[in-house]
Amino acid sequence: MITEQIFISDVHLGAFSPETNNEIEQDLIKLIRYCSEHKIKINILGDLFDYWMEFPEKNYVPALGSKVLKEFEEYNNDVSPALYITGNHDNWTFGHFKERGFDVEENFRLIEIGEIRILTLHGDGVATTKIDFPRVAFHRLLRNPNFINIYQKVFTPERGLATMKAFSNLTRRRNNHNPEPLNRQAKKIFDKHNLDYIISGHDHVPRVETFSRGNYINLGAFFNNRTLALYNNRGMNLVKWRAESNSFIPFSGKQSKP
Repeated sequence: MITEQIFISDVHLGAFSPETNNEIEQDLIKLIRYCSEHKIKINILGDLFDYWMEFPEKNYVPALGSKVLKEFEEYNNDVSPALYITGNHDNWTFGHFKERGFDVEENFRLIEIGEIRILTLHGDGVATTKIDFPRVAFHRLLRNPNFINIYQKVFTPERGLATMKAFSNLTRRRNNHNPEPLNRQAKKIFDKHNLDYIISGHDHVPRVETFSRGNYINLGAFFNNRTLALYNNRGMNLVKWRAESNSFIPFSGKQSKP
């Protein structure tokens, strides 16, 4: 029985130089192997890749993170299917993640560990009225089947991926990493639902916010701080993965520069 769980988000593999991508990839592979050895459940809360776009009619699957996906496939088969909540950078998946053994979710997932109720989502909104957190218009457009169909007819897979990655780089530079919108949204959700934790990523600011009805944990960006949430017999905590020693250490609140 799996008693420990981790929650990670915003790895953004493919967004950086080959050297930086390799460092992130190797640290993540060590984390997957550690979780496999210790039977720790893995939950991915979006944006594992930057950008992931499958073109099914052209039999195209990105070459991004092939080593990581191989490690995850082994983990999914040997331990437990990792939950993969797609984010706004990796939602163009048309079966490849499921073929790799992931438990794929496009909106949110309510996780119950004993009596603890945890709402997990990426953080860019959801496409359901069960939670009052609608996606902004642009993120709805990116997931719209008509838009995807036209985009994939206009662009070759290589050009389509390069165009979206260029746009991603531009928006990331403009991002001011403001935590307040998601903090307000978390309070709003707590006021309407019986939850102990809300966990998301998306704004890349790792933190724990305490409200009267529960705690909101933002995982931050794994690519930046190697932060993640760890649930074990000491409760739920925001920690950092230290790959060189295969260990989790408390997160001090000090962030690296994005």
